[in-house]
Amino acid sequence: MSRKLDRSGHGDASQSSDTGMRDLGDQCVSMARMKKTAHLGAGLAGVNLHTWAGGAPSHTGMLSWRTLRCTGRDLLRSAAQRPAQFPVAARAGFGNIRNNPDLITSKLAALHFYQLAIPAPTAQVRTAYQGPQSIREIFGAPPQTSERGEAIFEGKAKCASCHVPPLFTEPGWNMHTAAEIGIDDFQANRAPDRRYRTAPLKGLWTHQKGGFYHDGRFATLRDVVEHYDRFFNLGLRDQDKKDLVEYLLSL
Repeated sequence: MSRKLDRSGHGDASQSSDTGMRDLGDQCVSMARMKKTAHLGAGLAGVNLHTWAGGAPSHTGMLSWRTLRCTGRDLLRSAAQRPAQFPVAARAGFGNIRNNPDLITSKLAALHFYQLAIPAPTAQVRTAYQGPQSIREIFGAPPQTSERGEAIFEGKAKCASCHVPPLFTEPGWNMHTAAEIGIDDFQANRAPDRRYRTAPLKGLWTHQKGGFYHDGRFATLRDVVEHYDRFFNLGLRDQDKKDLVEYLLSL
């Protein structure tokens, strides 16, 4: 039996008209677009797994899961049928939700195509140094910094072993346990595979508000570099760290 939801996402048997269902379906797509923006879903063409803990193969997959309360979307998700890991979802039957009519699935292909077509925002590129060309240069970043940082990224810091250019994530299975990257597994344990995704780095310069990592635990990129330097015993010098951060901001 299909479950009908009102505009707030709660059950309402009176919400049964085709017009109301279509309206709610359109709201789901609008919500999906907003979710894409909120999760910085740009530059993801070619990237496998698009959420922090890899729970969805794409932002569209994640959006269909997040909008299931909106109505009109068939959802079969085996992970939500694991009562030991997801007791609330399993008890609520979120692993097997069917709606008739399904007004969302037919829209997902176009939404997915649109999302993957959004390029990562590019930082300014210099071909020859002609004085300060950006805010970072005005405040003292020398023009050679990003070039030195790239060498550190691919060498001493070992960043490229996981953040593989040109995607700056691993091609294929781009997941790691919390122990492999030196953080807790709280968020990872909320995902089917209990792992974290290697985040792609293009357009990283646009992400500087709200902190880094899935929960913003690192306030700055320098804090991220300091974490990996300690965890992997990289032995980076202070100048190495500065150069590496400048390179990351140039991607």
